[in-house]
Amino acid sequence: MPRKPNYSFERSERDKAKAAKKAERLKAKTEKAEARNAGLQKDGSAESSDQGE
Repeated sequence: MPRKPNYSFERSERDKAKAAKKAERLKAKTEKAEARNAGLQKDGSAESSDQGE
């Protein structure tokens, strides 16, 4: 005899997995942006953007 489906539990598990994946992607994105910004600050490229004025 098959088990009785528990739709609310299954949905909460899917939502939990989706939230974890989204958090991981956001973390990777922010780390990449921080690394990019740190690289700009080391080179001084961020300060030289005022020369066009």
